[in-house]
Amino acid sequence: MLNREDWIMIHDMREKGCYLLDIATKVGCSERTVRRALKRGGPPPRRRPGVRPSKLDPFKPLIDRMLSEEVWNAEVIYAEIRARGYRGGRSILRDYIRPKRVLRKAKGTVRFETPPGRQLQSDWGQIDTVVAGAPFRVHFAVNLLGYSRRFHVWAAPCEDAEHTSESLVRAFEWFGGVPQEVWVDNQKAAVLSHEPDGTVRFNPGFVQLAEHYGFVPKACRPHRPQTKGKDERMVRYVKENFFQRYRFFESLAHLNQQLEQWLVEVADERVHGTLKVLVSERFAGERPELRPLPLVRFDTSYRESRRVALDAFINVAGNRYSVPAHLCGERVTIHRSLDGGLKVFDVHGVLVAEHRLRPAAEGWQVVPDHHARLWQDLGVQARSLAAYEEAATWS
Repeated sequence: MLNREDWIMIHDMREKGCYLLDIATKVGCSERTVRRALKRGGPPPRRRPGVRPSKLDPFKPLIDRMLSEEVWNAEVIYAEIRARGYRGGRSILRDYIRPKRVLRKAKGTVRFETPPGRQLQSDWGQIDTVVAGAPFRVHFAVNLLGYSRRFHVWAAPCEDAEHTSESLVRAFEWFGGVPQEVWVDNQKAAVLSHEPDGTVRFNPGFVQLAEHYGFVPKACRPHRPQTKGKDERMVRYVKENFFQRYRFFESLAHLNQQLEQWLVEVADERVHGTLKVLVSERFAGERPELRPLPLVRFDTSYRESRRVALDAFINVAGNRYSVPAHLCGERVTIHRSLDGGLKVFDVHGVLVAEHRLRPAAEGWQVVPDHHARLWQDLGVQARSLAAYEEAATWS
């Protein structure tokens, strides 16, 4: 139950423009409780001072000292006083800590507005839905421009490095340009580690993507997702809006078609709650500040190495694909695109074969010209049929 101090804090934070979720986190209650407190005409009556001593009383000096040392996690404090003999519950401890949270040092969660063309925030979400008549866990990337709040969504089967890069490439193409910075969370697809000196070690593939498009990669501090809170809220918006409207999809391609239609008809035409302006209109002012797209699209394919067998085939994903016969026994590099294309390159980087990935049930994939040299090397002798006709006559 909220006390008078909680009610005053909730109304004060709301008047300052704080989000309901941030208020609930600060007070230590649910968003529903915050909404009820905002609708209430006045603060709850003061409680009568109790005359019975509390089990917490002997431990309050220790609790106050821990709070002064910026230890605000109730579970951590509970474990500490429990080890020192406290036998009360958690609720009384939380009730004691809650009104003191106004003394907690701010963590810098005030909204930070970026200039047009400056920043893009990238994040992934997951949701269970139905694709092709079967339950399917969809991973979707949300890439949002910090100034205009326009965003792009792309659904994928997983969140690996290749799909992360593809989601950003599609977002740049959707916006028609590239921002100066791209902020990501700490998924291994983009960030390998945060070094003790404060530097960030990015995934090499993500660095190549940044160099190709000319943006500066940025990473949130660990356990600090508020750095890109705008995008966190858009992940929830996609779940609570799009995936509440649409629940069945013929395929991932169909899902992405529905997403793009929804972006144009709904997401781009929403009036942003903070900015009080249409997102599409706000984007019109940001579009000229984006950097132009490069002439060549970044290759987001999976890259692997294979050795060509003596029959001029390579094995890929459970099936076999032909390559030119002169490469028998040599190493080649394959690029498997996310849409099912297969390209084969020799050691010099020259494209030597192209296929579409097929299931093994459809048989080996062969380009006849690839094996022409093999038939020549066999040296098959061509004989006249006259000798066989003569033998047949004598018999």
